[in-house]
Amino acid sequence: MTRASMSGRIGGFTTDPSHVGPIVRARRVWDYRRILWVLVKGDLKVRYSDSVLGYLWTVLEPLLMSLVFWFIFTKLFIRGDPRFTDPYIVFLLSGQLPWYWFNAAISGSTKSLLGEAQMVRSTNVPRELWVLRTILAKGAEFVFSLPVLIAFILFYRPHINIEILYWPVAFFLEWLLLVGFGLMLASVTVLVRDVDRIVRIILRVLFYGSPVLYSINQGRIEKVAWLYTVNPIAGILDLFRVGIFPLEMDRNRVIVASVETVFIFVIGIFVFARLERQILKEI
Repeated sequence: MTRASMSGRIGGFTTDPSHVGPIVRARRVWDYRRILWVLVKGDLKVRYSDSVLGYLWTVLEPLLMSLVFWFIFTKLFIRGDPRFTDPYIVFLLSGQLPWYWFNAAISGSTKSLLGEAQMVRSTNVPRELWVLRTILAKGAEFVFSLPVLIAFILFYRPHINIEILYWPVAFFLEWLLLVGFGLMLASVTVLVRDVDRIVRIILRVLFYGSPVLYSINQGRIEKVAWLYTVNPIAGILDLFRVGIFPLEMDRNRVIVASVETVFIFVIGIFVFARLERQILKEI
């Protein structure tokens, strides 16, 4: 064994990874950014390689589901005061597309270590890369789907204000939230396999418990709007929508969501570091 491998070189791991600080871990991930990029590109190529429609699958599911919800809530049921959500198809897409990233990244993160068990065990790369790979690949698909939302915005020509510039902030906050949750869930799932099934149920409940299909400002929901403050997804969706739907913005909700996101991000890093040795034994 070489001296470098015994001490743990900057891009690899020490004998006890749980004692490595977060700054050193972040530096290791940065040192392996090219490998991460290769992994992300590989995931995207595999997803589209055997598909006739290719890239269109990225937008087809959220678009079709948005059209279904649009038909249900505009033609079959009364959805409430249209001032908050018109044009409704734009409102739906601006909620559905960020949600699909969140849903796909969380679902994929729970299996990111188990699905590549041999590579996680045998390669000398930071294990965080396997989680980040999933989140960034799904994030790339989210970015690829944004032209569809932009096309609907151009078609319906809603009033757009300067707050549309909050999109990068919303994107960054969602990425932080996904990294925090992803690191936690990936590590815990290795030790408790039932977590994967539990997460799927929670995601279904969270979809309807988040303002993806509806505005918090409407009807009876407005009376319990304070409940949405504890849901960081609600604040992130506010930032995605405020440039088109200014009444959707609640500064307190966004501030709390930002604090919760940073907290979850830090906790995710801490949990992953503490459980890494057990993960390597169980995987």
